[in-house]
Amino acid sequence: MTVIGGFIFLLVTVFGGYTIAGGKFGIILKSLPYEMMMIGGAAIGTFVMANSVHHIKHTLGGFGKIVKGSRFHKQDYTELLSLMYYFVRLAQTKGAMALEPHIESPGDSAAFNNFPKIAKDHHAVVLICDYLRMVGMNADDPHQIEDIMSKELKKMKEEEMHPSHAMQSMADALPALGIVAAVLGVIKTMAAIDQPPAVLGGMIGGALVGTFLGVLLAYGLMGPMATKLKGVVEEEALYYEVIRAVVVAHLHGNAPQVSVETGRKVAPTALMPSFQELEVSLQELQIA
Repeated sequence: MTVIGGFIFLLVTVFGGYTIAGGKFGIILKSLPYEMMMIGGAAIGTFVMANSVHHIKHTLGGFGKIVKGSRFHKQDYTELLSLMYYFVRLAQTKGAMALEPHIESPGDSAAFNNFPKIAKDHHAVVLICDYLRMVGMNADDPHQIEDIMSKELKKMKEEEMHPSHAMQSMADALPALGIVAAVLGVIKTMAAIDQPPAVLGGMIGGALVGTFLGVLLAYGLMGPMATKLKGVVEEEALYYEVIRAVVVAHLHGNAPQVSVETGRKVAPTALMPSFQELEVSLQELQIA
């Protein structure tokens, strides 16, 4: 909601200042629909040309993240660490083969079902199952597993970053598209050069609305949204880094409590559960 609030504040201050300075809205309102059609249509057209259907859908889905922010909160990190603690403790006490019922059929796993939000997260389930399965296959070199997981997490992050890059590209293009609209307005004005100065002034003012809109939409809307989405993706990526940290720490031979503590340190500072909070959650952990 901060994005919406910030944009409203931006509009109030920009147009409020314009009004206080004695500006008239008539010329802006008269030109706005046409300029918006040219600039917005051109921006959408370039966006469609530059992206595949999959990336277009992905980018549209990114607007939800911009408004809602990261979908992970402190409780989500606590639950993920609790689940990972259960798995590494199970592997240490009963052997890696004891993990098989959980990783082969996560939908039927009491461990996953105890944490519904994790069970619904496709990326988290796949990461946990794939790498715990590799542990069961005696792929127990922590450096090799860490390298493979790092590459996969980097790929996931880059794919999730595409909507942000697409929005930033639109932001970069909007000022130039605003100039295109303004030039067309100037061409229209030159075709009416025989009109009185008052008429020509209004036509030039209408043309400049295009430049204004292009710059405003670029630096006041699309650019900030691209930055916000980038921050959300980077924050959410740390959730999956927690899985990597716990698995690698476990492969290094650490005790389950130490492995989970290693993962806790990877969580974003603002969302990281305290040692005491996590300890209480682990003590309350009950999985049949």
